[in-house]
Amino acid sequence: MDRKLVAIDLDGTTLNNDSQLTQETENAIRKVIEQGHIVSIVTGRPFRTSQQFYRQLNLDTPIVNFNGAWCHHPNNYNWENGYHKRLDREIALSLLPLRKFPIVKLISAESQDYVYVDRLDEETYRAGSPLKNVPTIPFSEENLKESPTSVNVFTAEEYFIPFIQDQIIEHYGNEIEVRTWGGPTPTLEIVAAGIQKAMGVEEIAKYYNISQENIIAFGDEANDYEMIQYAGLGVVMKNGIEGLKEVSDDITSYTNHEHGLAKYLTEYFDL
Repeated sequence: MDRKLVAIDLDGTTLNNDSQLTQETENAIRKVIEQGHIVSIVTGRPFRTSQQFYRQLNLDTPIVNFNGAWCHHPNNYNWENGYHKRLDREIALSLLPLRKFPIVKLISAESQDYVYVDRLDEETYRAGSPLKNVPTIPFSEENLKESPTSVNVFTAEEYFIPFIQDQIIEHYGNEIEVRTWGGPTPTLEIVAAGIQKAMGVEEIAKYYNISQENIIAFGDEANDYEMIQYAGLGVVMKNGIEGLKEVSDDITSYTNHEHGLAKYLTEYFDL
């Protein structure tokens, strides 16, 4: 078997419904690596909330964060194929008025080193929030001196995501990309135009000289769309959205909470 690049989303794919990397999934991924294949995390999460899984798997490969806006190698800061594409500062600041909607609980801006938040009400740091226990800076024109990687809009319920997304797209059109990422907190992520996960996957594949047909990608949500289409084998989780399943090459027989990724890898690689 040719060497494969296995690109794995985190929430709803590699992690279970409790945002945990189970022992069964960890074991399967380790066995794939032992066979000589490349495994890379490709996630909407920032690195600070995905590095624990990178370390748990003992990876030494590049990682894609912010839905493709930042592709880097945690163990090699001078990695030649890395990039970091930022959202224009003025656009980031102009998103702050979204807080007028009661369904918007928090707006944050992420940079490589800092997290800015529009309010410091402890209620916004509810259980499971990606910003819980993270040192933050008030999100304002005075404090934000740089163009951030992304702006995140945290909503009260997943049900409200399409409404907020429509408001943003109606105003900015093709100037930005709006993505969603899962986990306990429904989140809209706004990044620079053209950003998507397949960009990072392509750079990683180039680095390891792996052809497109030898890329296997796993995902479950709308932010995985381009990656699933780009991969030689795009696999969508059983719990994935229907629109993504329609463009996939295969669908797992089990959900993320049933070790679906581990079971698929075990069968495909004959672990």
